[in-house]
Amino acid sequence: MPTELPGDENTYILDSENAAEMARLIAQDRLITQGMGGLFPEQTDTSNFRDILDVACGPGRWVCDVAFTHPDATVTGIDISNKMIEYARAMAWSQRLENARFQVMDALKPLDFPDNSFDLVNARFLVAFMPKTAWPKFLEECVRITRPGGIIRLTEFDEPGTTNSPAFARWMELTFRAIQFAGLCMSPDGHNFGVTPLLRRFLLDAGCQDIGQKSHFIDFSINTPAYSSMYSNCEVAFREVQPFMVKMKVATPEEIEQSYQDMLLEMRSNEFYALWYYLTAWGQKPR
Repeated sequence: MPTELPGDENTYILDSENAAEMARLIAQDRLITQGMGGLFPEQTDTSNFRDILDVACGPGRWVCDVAFTHPDATVTGIDISNKMIEYARAMAWSQRLENARFQVMDALKPLDFPDNSFDLVNARFLVAFMPKTAWPKFLEECVRITRPGGIIRLTEFDEPGTTNSPAFARWMELTFRAIQFAGLCMSPDGHNFGVTPLLRRFLLDAGCQDIGQKSHFIDFSINTPAYSSMYSNCEVAFREVQPFMVKMKVATPEEIEQSYQDMLLEMRSNEFYALWYYLTAWGQKPR
């Protein structure tokens, strides 16, 4: 069995240059922000947020939304995908957001910014590419580029849904077996990412203070407002992750496809109930 992806490969478990993945991320970003109650609702004082960074920004929706809402701030997004950054730049240009900027950059390497560059460093859903051993160095870089008194903000999830569907549970079992082999799991049993309990520790170990946490959930049970969006999200993401699962040799391609179809079938049942939990944790760089 493979134990991890080679070090020179993009560790994102989905194809970050795929147009379907880009469309999925745009829709998912809107859903996540709505579920959180806004762009950064837990931050009661945003008056000092003059320079903001979004790590792994994807197609850049969060950056553009922040740039529009806070026209006096400069908002920068970075992502490893050239296609995502090209799209993000085009979206910012079409909205005439001169305060939105985008750069191609690998979050797993030293970030190409001077010390003390940002008042807020935001990162959402890095678990899809962040090896468990890479978190300390990443947080060290976040602290380095954050100004004294600035905020580092992490939002993560452990699994893409808690449901009453046996087929969904079986699909998650196969998926997380592959994720564990790739070194992206931190849970002791490999049944989920296991990252949310550790966010506070990551921030403390990096030297942050005044740590805060806020939980969120999205109800995507059948006939709820979020159901259609979440069904489409799962349909695309779980299809796109199949090559990764085959590569990790967790099952045959035929078994993986059958499990996928069974999962989608049960998601369409009138008895499908599901919640998606995620957590935001933030800390301040000492002044």
